[in-house]
Amino acid sequence: MPRTPEPPPPATTPAPRRATLGTADISFFVVSAAAPLTVMAGVAPVAILLGGIGAPAGYLLAGLTLAVFAVGFTAMSRHVRSGGAFYAYITRGLGKHVGIGAALLALVGYNGMEIGVYGLLGTTTADTAHALWGLDVPWLPVSLVGLVLIWYGGFRSIDFGAKLLGVLLVAETGILVLLAAGVLLKGGAHGLSVGSFAPGAVLVPGTAAVLAFAFAAFTGFESTVIYRREARDPDRTIPRATYIAVAFLGLFYAFIVWTVIQAFGADAVVKAAADDPGGLFFAAISTYVGPWAADLMHVFIVTSVIASLLAFHNAINRYGLALAEEGVLPAALGRIHPRHGSPYVAGVAQTALGATIVLGFALADADPYQQLLLWVNTPGMIGLMALMLLAAIAIPVHFHRVAHDEGPWRTLIVPVVAAVLLTAAIYLVASKVDLFTMASPTVNTILVAVVPAVFLGGLGLARRLKTRRPEIYARFAEEPATRAHPEGEEPCPLPTPSSPEPASAPSTPTAPRPTR
Repeated sequence: MPRTPEPPPPATTPAPRRATLGTADISFFVVSAAAPLTVMAGVAPVAILLGGIGAPAGYLLAGLTLAVFAVGFTAMSRHVRSGGAFYAYITRGLGKHVGIGAALLALVGYNGMEIGVYGLLGTTTADTAHALWGLDVPWLPVSLVGLVLIWYGGFRSIDFGAKLLGVLLVAETGILVLLAAGVLLKGGAHGLSVGSFAPGAVLVPGTAAVLAFAFAAFTGFESTVIYRREARDPDRTIPRATYIAVAFLGLFYAFIVWTVIQAFGADAVVKAAADDPGGLFFAAISTYVGPWAADLMHVFIVTSVIASLLAFHNAINRYGLALAEEGVLPAALGRIHPRHGSPYVAGVAQTALGATIVLGFALADADPYQQLLLWVNTPGMIGLMALMLLAAIAIPVHFHRVAHDEGPWRTLIVPVVAAVLLTAAIYLVASKVDLFTMASPTVNTILVAVVPAVFLGGLGLARRLKTRRPEIYARFAEEPATRAHPEGEEPCPLPTPSSPEPASAPSTPTAPRPTR
C-alpha cells in the first residue's frame, strides 16, 4: 500500500531577529542618536556663552532629571512587552485614546529628529570639504547620498547596524577624549579648576538656557525600549542600556565642556565662545593636541551625524512596524525582510518621506542648517519630551491598577518627581525656543504648536478608529501572545493585563553649526 506523502512544512513568516542585541549594542544605538561630538562642537560653545563657566553643571542636572525618569521607565519595561514602547506604556496608564495620540506624536517626533539632520549632514560635509581640501561642495547632493546610505544601513540586519554604530561612536568619543587628555596633561591655560561646579557659577540667569540645550542633547536616550523584541534578555538588557546611556551622556558631556573651559581659562572662555563658537573645539584641539587632530575632528563630525541618522532611522522603522502590526498604519509597512530580519518596507517609506522633505526645502531655497535642521528638529525634540512626560504620568497610574511586586519608590514616588521635572524641562525648552530656531516669533509659535496639534490629531484618529474600526481600536497596544525567548527555547505564554480606559482623556544666540 503506497505511503501517504507527508505534507510540506508550513512556511515561516519573516520576523525581526530575536536575542540579537546585547546591552552594549543597544547603548550604541542610543548614544549614537544623541551625536555626542556634534552636540559638543556645535552646541556646547553656545551653552558656555549663555551660562558661563557653570555650563557643565547644566548637563549634570539634565542627566540627573532623566535618570530619575529612567527609574519608573525601566520598571515599566519589565511589565510591558509590546513593540510600541512609549505609546504602549502610555496606553496602559492613560487609555487607548491617549495612547494612539502618543503613537502619532512618537512617529512625527522621531521623523522630525531624523529628517532635519540631513540638512546638518549636508552642511557639515561641506564645511569639512572646504576646511580640509578647499572644495565647495553643495549640500543637497550630500544629503541625498546620505538618504541612500542610511536606507541601506536600516535595510541590513540590526546587528550590522549595531556594529557600524559601535565603530562610529568609538571614533567620535575618542577624538573628544583625545582633546580632554591633551588639556589635562598640559594643565589647561592656567591650571585646572573645579570652579565650574561652585554654586556661584551655577546659580546664574543663563543656567536656564543651558538646561534647555542640555535636555536637547539627550534626545533619543529613551529609544532603548524600541529594541525589546531584538534584545537578549530584555528584562535586564533594556534597563542596563538605559542607565548606561543616561550616565554616560550626562557625565561625558559635563566632563568635556569642563575640559574646554580649562583649555581657555575661566576668564577667557566666554569671549572665545562669543568670537568663534563654531571653531571653539577646533581651536582647543589644535592647541593642545595638534592641527592634525582638528582635521580628524572635522571628519568625525560627519561620521557622528551619520551615526545619529542611522540610529533614528532604525527607531522610526520599528515604530512603523509596531503601528502596522496594530493596524493603525498600512499592513505593508509591517513586512520583514526574510534574510536580514529588518522592517525594510517601513525603511523605504521613511526614506521616501525624508527625500520629499529635503527636496521640498531645497526647492524653496531654504537654508539647510537654519531652516531644514532647526525648524524640523525643534518640534521633534519637544514632541519626544512630551512623550516622556506622558509616560511619567502613566507609570504610577498603571501600577496603581494592577498587581505587581515593585515597590512604591519605583512605581509612584520617583515617577511623580520625574513628571514634575519633565514639566519644568519642557517649559524651559519651549520658552527658550528662539535659541534653537533663529526664527521669528510667528515661526516659533507654529513650531511649538505642532506638538499639541499632532497629539490632538491622534486623539481624533483614536475616536475614528473606535467608531469605524473597533476591532483595531480594541486590540491596540495589547501584549504579544508569547514572550520573546532565546533561540531553542519554547515560548512562554504571557498574561494580558487589562488596560481600562480612564474616565476621560487628559486633556538671542543660537547653536551654530561646527565651522571651519
